[in-house]
Amino acid sequence: MAGAVVQRVVGLGRYLQDPCLVARFQQLCGVKGTFPRKSPGTEEPNGDFSRPGPGTTDPRLRKTETPPYDSLNGAAPESAPTDTHPDGPAAAGDSRGPKGRVKPLRKNSLTGDVGQEFIIENKFLFYLFTIGTELGNEMFFIVFFPFLMWNVDAYVSRQVILVWVWVLFFGQSTKDLVGWTRPASPPVVKVEVFYIFEYSMPSVHAMTGTSVPFCLFLLTYDRWEYPFLFGLSVAICWSFLVCISRIYMGMHSVLEVIMGFLYSLLILAAFLPVFDDIDTFYLSSRYAPLVILLLHIGLSLVAFSLDSWSTSRGDTAQALATGAGGALGCHLNHQLGLQNDPPLSSLPLKMPTIDSSLLGRSFLRLLVGVAVLLAVRAVMKAVAIPLACRMFGVPCDDVRKARQNPHVELTYRFLVYGTVAVCCACLVPLLFNHLNLS
Repeated sequence: MAGAVVQRVVGLGRYLQDPCLVARFQQLCGVKGTFPRKSPGTEEPNGDFSRPGPGTTDPRLRKTETPPYDSLNGAAPESAPTDTHPDGPAAAGDSRGPKGRVKPLRKNSLTGDVGQEFIIENKFLFYLFTIGTELGNEMFFIVFFPFLMWNVDAYVSRQVILVWVWVLFFGQSTKDLVGWTRPASPPVVKVEVFYIFEYSMPSVHAMTGTSVPFCLFLLTYDRWEYPFLFGLSVAICWSFLVCISRIYMGMHSVLEVIMGFLYSLLILAAFLPVFDDIDTFYLSSRYAPLVILLLHIGLSLVAFSLDSWSTSRGDTAQALATGAGGALGCHLNHQLGLQNDPPLSSLPLKMPTIDSSLLGRSFLRLLVGVAVLLAVRAVMKAVAIPLACRMFGVPCDDVRKARQNPHVELTYRFLVYGTVAVCCACLVPLLFNHLNLS
């Protein structure tokens, strides 16, 4: 009996991991590939999702876009053009011919590959799921977390960032331990290629896209007055959009998205009981700065030791650096008496009246603050790589190669994003006070 149940679970897992399931969903949403025909001697992709054995080529670095046209993805005629756009990757939604040929939105961050052209037949879904996948990318969080801290609730922002950091660490580290590669292409169309050479189990986009909105909902429902169903609906829709977008983009199987969703809920449940204790320690303990630095740098070293270098190492270090900088900035705020949390007697907080004055000040704070953060990031990026290369004796003529050195990458991430986070939590609020924007 138990053996039969296990077999059914394994069979269900294999079905949900099948790349053809992803390809069918993409076809249903109007995404079709333009895979070139197989040349003699070209091997078929083996569709193996496990970690490669000793002596084999890292599957993250193999080229998967060379097999023949596949009818599941809308086989193009033999004369269909498959060359690269002469002006580089087409912008999102740029049409080339009646069926809207486009290329992936961004280059692969590891190799610089621009990906293969594909056909979009439903532009609404393309834009919708592009927005969904961006909800898990760097540029969204560099705007969203500051907005939450400056305009909504600093207490909530600190705890959401804490969850985000731990979810990214556990998610990326689990990817390296499991070692499954992305869904095979073909049959899957790679609508996104930026993260294509990272491992894929579980989906970290699904994890952040679930943990952040549900953490927001759980933290704010008893703290702010608003309808329960409204908050729950926003969290569900946000999570659903991010999760489905990863299947649409061809980056994850259905199983990987489901596991990412469940994994993030498990981490969130583990952290909820200790949120306040961690926050109080970070703000008020004299040992907090030392503990924060040692913990975040130590976890970054652990992440870099799990596997060979890839973009996931940098993403993990970036999240840990951001968490460390934000915690240090909030500790400094608390010591200086800046941005004090409202007293418990004032809870629950009432939603303010949304008028032109409130919107104008909020928009101005966001505009000024994000401009400062982007300027700080640009300056620190220009300084951090040469400095790190000089510190560790690494040639810096090829930046991409230099950053594959773990010491250079860790130093770069902590200098750049740790500084940006400190500015976000402490220096920008001081600027708001000076400009009378608080």
